[in-house]
Amino acid sequence: MSQSIRKAVFPVAGMGTRFLPATKAMPKELLPIIDKPLIQYAVEEVIAAGITELVFVTGRTKRAIEDHFDANPELEQMLEDKGKSDISAMVHKIVPDGVNCIFLRQPVARGLGHAVLCAAPVVSGEPFAVVLADDVIRGGAPVRDLAAAYAEQPATYLTTMEVTEGEARKYGIVVPGETPGHITGLVEKPAPGTAPSLQASIGRYVLQPDILDVLHDLAPGLGGEVQLADAINTLAGRDEVRSVALAGSRYDCGSKFGYLEAIVDFALDHPEFGEDFLGVMKARVSGLG
Repeated sequence: MSQSIRKAVFPVAGMGTRFLPATKAMPKELLPIIDKPLIQYAVEEVIAAGITELVFVTGRTKRAIEDHFDANPELEQMLEDKGKSDISAMVHKIVPDGVNCIFLRQPVARGLGHAVLCAAPVVSGEPFAVVLADDVIRGGAPVRDLAAAYAEQPATYLTTMEVTEGEARKYGIVVPGETPGHITGLVEKPAPGTAPSLQASIGRYVLQPDILDVLHDLAPGLGGEVQLADAINTLAGRDEVRSVALAGSRYDCGSKFGYLEAIVDFALDHPEFGEDFLGVMKARVSGLG
């Protein structure tokens, strides 16, 4: 009988240099899409999938992430005293009852694979999800889909999406097997013209515990860092890796353009001011003409 996925790892130790100077003092994971930070979208997706143990791998400049998910009874009471009970309840439910947050340090940024390895003390011995906050998903539930696939047939699972030939160099690209969903390899950021497919791995994974042994013995790869893609490639050679196609839209909020695109789309669908925002957008476009 397969194990359910109880734990999710959030690697959040990166410096966020693409968004400087905004991220000089604020973690990029707390950049908001309207009024909710990127990391909270990821956490809500994980909780909706039934995961109750949230493991954040942070760096020395990321204390604000821990504060965001910590209780703040003084703020809640102040809101209650001002008659803002709905906002107080929203703040309280950022981490629902029954969900635990664990914070670990990645002392030196040595790549995504190293960040996952830093979580070994609390995830060893069981399957776990890995979620990158930079990838904001709308209209889909990839962690839930990965967990469901794992429950049906245990393996290492990746969420994949199709990209263009020009974009392939930015991703880990799947080497597809003969059977749909089977993966025989994963190539991290292939050189232009060398991609084995146009199926890209994005920031949602369910990993089996043996990935930690592979990562422990793995030599640094691209950029001198320990690459999670290289460890997955090793497991794929053993026929242990599968893929689940992304349902919904994905925004690359690790890039400025993707972040702006997410803000616009979420604003257009906002129940309070989406219609007014659409009017503003139309006026701007009309003015360009």
